Amino acid sequence: MLMNDIPQGLVTRRAFAGRAIAGGCIVALVPAAALAAAPRVEESDETAVSLGYKHDTKAVDGKKYPKHTASQRCVNCAMWQGTASDPWAGCAMFGRKQIAAEGWCMAWVAKPGAS
Repeated sequence: MLMNDIPQGLVTRRAFAGRAIAGGCIVALVPAAALAAAPRVEESDETAVSLGYKHDTKAVDGKKYPKHTASQRCVNCAMWQGTASDPWAGCAMFGRKQIAAEGWCMAWVAKPGAS
């Protein structure tokens, strides 16, 4: 079969192999950290400020948030989207940004079944 005889839109094995190799090279050049890590929320972030978020539950102003206790941490909140051993993970309140396991915000609610 001549190249001119190949129906338009049909990909040859040679073209497929070339594209696959090129795609593999591009993926190899992208740092693994850029693919894996979501951005971390900053305490100055608009949502963080409105929820009183702190990276460390010990830094929460007890006068401003009288219902806060030192045992309330993001890692034991129902909205925590990581495992108990993750230092940072997602949260339902912060979209795609990660929060600290030791953090706290006023949306904290105990995980179901937690004592």
